Amino acid sequence: MTDASHSQADETQLAEPHLGAVLASAGLDAEYVRAEGNTLYQRAEDGREIPVLDYAGGYGSLMWGHNHPTIVAYAKELLDAGVPVHSQFSLHPEAAELALALSRIVRRESGYDEPYFAVFANTGAEANEAAVKHAEMDRVIRLGALLAAVDDGLTEAREAVRDGSAIIPDEVFARVGMGSRVSDTAALNELVHHITTHNAAQAGRPPVFLTPEGSFHGKLVSTVQLTHNEGYRNPFKALAAQARFVPLGQPGALRKIADEERAQLLGLEVVDGLVRLTEHEAPVVCAFVLEPIQGEGGIREMPREFVEEIHEVCAELGAPVIVDEIQSGMGRTGDFLAGTRLGLRGDYYTLAKSLGGGLAKISVLMVRSSRYQGQFELIHSSTFAKDGFSNRIALKVLELLEADDGAAYRRAAELGDRLLAMLGSVRDDYPDVVKDVRGRGLLLGLEFHDQSGAPAAPVAEAARAGLFGYLVAGHLLRGHRLRTFPTASAPDTLRFEPSLLLSDDEISWLETALRDTCDIIRGGYQRPLALPGA
Repeated sequence: MTDASHSQADETQLAEPHLGAVLASAGLDAEYVRAEGNTLYQRAEDGREIPVLDYAGGYGSLMWGHNHPTIVAYAKELLDAGVPVHSQFSLHPEAAELALALSRIVRRESGYDEPYFAVFANTGAEANEAAVKHAEMDRVIRLGALLAAVDDGLTEAREAVRDGSAIIPDEVFARVGMGSRVSDTAALNELVHHITTHNAAQAGRPPVFLTPEGSFHGKLVSTVQLTHNEGYRNPFKALAAQARFVPLGQPGALRKIADEERAQLLGLEVVDGLVRLTEHEAPVVCAFVLEPIQGEGGIREMPREFVEEIHEVCAELGAPVIVDEIQSGMGRTGDFLAGTRLGLRGDYYTLAKSLGGGLAKISVLMVRSSRYQGQFELIHSSTFAKDGFSNRIALKVLELLEADDGAAYRRAAELGDRLLAMLGSVRDDYPDVVKDVRGRGLLLGLEFHDQSGAPAAPVAEAARAGLFGYLVAGHLLRGHRLRTFPTASAPDTLRFEPSLLLSDDEISWLETALRDTCDIIRGGYQRPLALPGA
C-alpha cells in the first residue's frame, strides 16, 4: 500500500461528515447500489439485494422513476453518437427546439399568447437565481427609463421658466414643503434640487421580493432569501436582496405589504404656462415569487383567492409574477403546471427536477416575451447549461409527457386520487395521530399532530427537538423498507412523490407501513420504532 493510500485510509470521513452523523442518528444512513422504477436496492452482507420502495422520488425529480428504460436507451444512443457536451458559445439547435416546445406548452397552460424565452441552467436553485437576477435587471432598466423621463420633464420646466413661457404656482412649492416662493430661476433651481434629492433617495431603495410564508426557492445567495425557513436564511441575510413574506389566509395582507413598499418619484411638467408637480411610482417591488403547491413548506396549495390578489397587486405595481414549478411542475399534479388549475398566470416560470428524466441535470427559466431583456444573455451564463445531451433528454421527456394526448397527465391525476384516498383513510382511522393529508396528483403530504406529549419517550423527545418527521422516516426505512422524508420546513409532514409507475401493491405497502407507524405512535403496540440500536 502506498503512502497516499495509508493517508487516505487513516483519514476520517471528509464528505459532509456532520450530515452523515445526522442521517445515522435518524436511521437514514442507507447506501444504495442499484435503482429501477420506484425501487432502490441496498446490498446485504451476504451480497443479496434488498429492495426499498422509494416514495421520496428524488424530491420530485423522478416522474418516470429511476432509470426509465426508454430514457436510458436514448441516453446511451446519444453518448454512443458522441453528442457534444462542452460546445459553449456556439449555436445549439436542440436548445432552440426545446425552448420552442416548452414555450408552446407553457402558453397552452398559462393562457398567454406571447412566446416565452428560455434561459437554461442545471438546477432548480440556479433557475430561480436566474429569475431573481433577470427581474432585478428588468427593474433597474424600468427605473432608469423612468428617471430619464423625469429628468426630461425637469429640463423642460427649467427652460420654460427661464424664457418666461411658464411660471411656478405657489402650490407646487407648498407640496414639496418649500413654502411660498417667487417664481424665478433661483426658486426653480432650489425646487429642482429638492426634487432630485428626493428622487435619489427613493430610487436608491433596495429591491424587495414578495413571497408567501412557507416558501422554499433554493439555497443559493439570492434564492435563500426567498426561503421562509429562518434556519436556512438568517446566516446569509446580509448578502442579497431581501424578501417580505406574505401570510396565507389573511385577505388584504399582500396589498398592505405592497403599499408599505411603494416609492414615489417627483417630477415637473408644463401645462398651459404653469409648472405642475407630477408623481411617478418607482419600482421597488422586484417580483412576486411563489410555488403553486409549496413543497418544502408542507405540501400546501395556494388558495385561489390569494392567486387572484397576487395578479391584481402585481399588475398595479408593474411587478412580474415568478412561478416556481420546480417540484410541482412537469405533469406531477395532473397538469404540466400545477398552477394551471389555480388560474395562476406567470410572467416567469422555472422548471427543473423531472425535466431531466431522472438522468440529466437541467433546469430552465421561461420569461414572457414582453418581459424579456435580451441583454441578460450576455451577462448571465452557466458552464454546463444548454448542453446537447441534457437538452435532448429533456425533449424526450416532453415527448413522453405529451404522448397520446397527455395520457401521462391523466395517469398522474388518477394515481394521485388513489393515493390520496388511501392517505385519507389512514387519517380517518387515526385522527389523534394524523392531522391532515393534502396535495394533488403525485405531490402529496401527510401531517402528524404534535407528538411532544406522546406516550413513548423517544417519540416525544424527537417531537420537542423538531425531529419527529425524521424519526418516523427512519422507522419506515428500517422497519418497512420504505423511503420518504419530511418536508424541509415542516418536519411534521411526510412527502410522497412517487413516479407514474406506481402500482396498487406499492400503495398497499405504504398503507401497511403508515398504519403500523400510527399504531406505535398512538401506543397501541408495545414496541419501539425501528431505529438504530432499537
